[in-house]
Amino acid sequence: MGFFSDLKEDLSQAVNELKPEGESLEERTEEITDAELDELGADLDALFDSSESAQIDENKEIDIDFGEMEAETKVEEDITAASEPSFNEEPVSAPAPEPVPVFIPTPAPAPAVNLNRVAQDEVSVIMDSMIINGNMATEGSLEIRGSIVGNVEALGKLNITGSIQGDSSAAEIFAENAKITGDVKSLGAIKVGQSSVIIGNISATSAVIAGAIKGDIDVKGPVILDASAIVMGNIKSKSVQINNGAVIEGMCSQCYAEVNPTSFFEELKKMK
Repeated sequence: MGFFSDLKEDLSQAVNELKPEGESLEERTEEITDAELDELGADLDALFDSSESAQIDENKEIDIDFGEMEAETKVEEDITAASEPSFNEEPVSAPAPEPVPVFIPTPAPAPAVNLNRVAQDEVSVIMDSMIINGNMATEGSLEIRGSIVGNVEALGKLNITGSIQGDSSAAEIFAENAKITGDVKSLGAIKVGQSSVIIGNISATSAVIAGAIKGDIDVKGPVILDASAIVMGNIKSKSVQINNGAVIEGMCSQCYAEVNPTSFFEELKKMK
């Protein structure tokens, strides 16, 4: 109670300072009794005790909250450390990919065209900008202005002003400024223009040649070689007309002619 004794003395001193003139200290202090001072001191002690308890509880709650926050932070740090890569670990090299086998498809043969059927009255056109890799077949006529790498078959006429790398067959064939690498077979006539080059054998019923041919010519009917014709190969035909200026390197045989030279001379020998 030393605190309240000091408080009582301070109150008494304050009363003495504030009392009006002519009023004694005893008269002023009589208004405040010791019981009242004790009661005031008890209230102040209770107030201080409750304040200290509240402060202790608040600090306890704060300590608990900080403990939970520290625990949560520790868990987050553990998760982050587990997810982050460790630079001290040696890198794991990925296994080398196995080689993938490459399959090169074999080009399928061109669908067979029944040459005994009648050709359809239609014309298919391969334009200049077109390049076709593969075989072609049609029951109508075909005009080739572009390039084809593959065999070509047509029931109708075949008009070539582009290039073909493969065998060709049709009812009739006309080549003008064409480049053909492969055998050419016509069921009817064949005409090779002045600017055309054919590297391959030719088979037809009649032929008019003004271009260059490297290969054998087998024609059941007449063969006409124009002045600009160049032939490097053997010619078998029924008849041959060679215009002035044509160049031939090979044998020329009219084995399909009506007169057989061998039979003629054998009969002549017997007559003697």
